[in-house]
Amino acid sequence: MNKNFSRGFTLIELLVVIAIIGILSSVVLASLNTARTKGNDAGVKANLNTVGTQAALYLSDNSNSYGTFNNGTANTPGSCPTTSGTGSVFLDGTIVKAIASALVDAGTGGATLCVSNGSEYAAAVSRPETVNSTYWCVDSKGSHCGITSLASTSCSCTTSL
Repeated sequence: MNKNFSRGFTLIELLVVIAIIGILSSVVLASLNTARTKGNDAGVKANLNTVGTQAALYLSDNSNSYGTFNNGTANTPGSCPTTSGTGSVFLDGTIVKAIASALVDAGTGGATLCVSNGSEYAAAVSRPETVNSTYWCVDSKGSHCGITSLASTSCSCTTSL
């Protein structure tokens, strides 16, 4: 008597393995998306730290003045970075690049707000994902924190950087 047993996997076994692989890959992809958002958030913070450091250098190089930058109304934030105008901390090349990089990290729909009045400045960049605050902010008083809006030359902190 000659018995022929074929060795291999049944269709059910293969489908179970494919389902398990699908579930594991969906968990990994969800984790990667969260990591990407956290990385972009860290990028915004790092670029704002650069703004704070460079603003201190700008102040010492420009007769202890940050210059004036607003939206046309005193102490009211305007959109930045910009290359038009003269005599403002927000026209410094390094600061323009840092804010532009932070804006890229903020993602689609990102926004920036900047204001300076000579003796004070503040800059805010929207966060990639709104958690406890809408913007990360840095100002001349040394604040580095999360805020919901920027209305003047200082950050009203709701979350620390």
